[in-house]
Amino acid sequence: MKIIVLGAGIVGVTSAYQLAKAGHEVTVVDRQPGPALETSFANAGEVSFGYCSPWAAPGIPMKAMKWLFMKHAPLVLRPKLDMAMLSWMARMLSNCTSERYAINKSRMLRLADYSRIALADLRAETGIAYDERMQGTLQLFRTQQQLEASAKDVKALAADGIPYEVLDRDGCIRFEPALKHVRDKIVGGLLTPKDETGDCFKFTNALAAKAEALGVRFVYGTTIKALDVEAGRVRGVITDRERMSAEAVVVALGSYSPLLLNPLGIRLPVYPVKGYSLTIPITEASRAPESTVMDETYKIAITRLGDRIRVGGMAEISGYTNDLGLARRSTLEHSVTDLFPGGDVSKASFWSGLRPMTPDGTPVIGATKVAGLFLNTGHGTLGWTMSTGSARLIGDLVSGGQPEIDVRDLAISRYG
Repeated sequence: MKIIVLGAGIVGVTSAYQLAKAGHEVTVVDRQPGPALETSFANAGEVSFGYCSPWAAPGIPMKAMKWLFMKHAPLVLRPKLDMAMLSWMARMLSNCTSERYAINKSRMLRLADYSRIALADLRAETGIAYDERMQGTLQLFRTQQQLEASAKDVKALAADGIPYEVLDRDGCIRFEPALKHVRDKIVGGLLTPKDETGDCFKFTNALAAKAEALGVRFVYGTTIKALDVEAGRVRGVITDRERMSAEAVVVALGSYSPLLLNPLGIRLPVYPVKGYSLTIPITEASRAPESTVMDETYKIAITRLGDRIRVGGMAEISGYTNDLGLARRSTLEHSVTDLFPGGDVSKASFWSGLRPMTPDGTPVIGATKVAGLFLNTGHGTLGWTMSTGSARLIGDLVSGGQPEIDVRDLAISRYG
């Protein structure tokens, strides 16, 4: 088929590559001058097959109230008269129950583990290099209360057969030797050893080149105006340059997906939640992390990417704004210097991106009520983690094949 993929981030490019492998004629359209220049550009670098949890969790409403008064808060809320924001927040709050958390986390783990296999296959197939490491994620607890609260995550990991290890202080230091300098600040951790790290920007660009070699056409610097739909079937895409025809269209526009779908009466509950990152050159390797350390107190990931450290995290709900708040930089600097003192944060580059979050934390993958129109979006903080598995699924669904895992509860129909 002739297929258009909208979006050249990690999800769009992996989708295009998979569809081209299946023999389709694929065109990717993006407003940026190249791949992975928005949310995929400088994310935290985690490929978190085991450490993946919904933001909507029991106790989050109470924690959120406390966070609003913290100097270095993991959550920043800037409410406005925006019905999409208010509706999304209400739906998210409705998912903050033990029952919903268990369902949503199980979905996420299923897709993440499938992506683990897909990424390993893709790496073997292409030989792509992207500062990758396969050494796991350490969720680091500074308090006994945090350690005890991890029991719900341990239960979910065990139920889905995901390897894990609960570590005491000495165990954390054995895993990340640089933590010996701050041993009195930690009480323990939860290790998910199958997790990986890597530079999403490098990966996406390398895979885009592989996709081009398969015949994928990339159309950059082009604004998508509307979907061309006739008699209940998608016929193509209208851009600021031309009308492009297609037999199928895959929407992988992240936070901007709902804006394109609204005129068709497709209500996609995806809303932007801004994250921030610092990229810091390593000046003393013995004081740097070996893999990813997730600072549970501030919800910040500190990740080794070759000769750099990527410090990423936080959740700012403020709409479609992408300004760089200096207070957010201060929080990132505080977390990394508190756990890994000695680095020179003055040399760091500061970045922000809009994560496409669903109220339940699970992406939306599958067909819509418009024939030939498919969605692969809403991955939140886990687009890099879930991209390769999501691409395989969308490849099967668009081609009319049978996906290898259950996808029924990933579709937009779960929202009614």
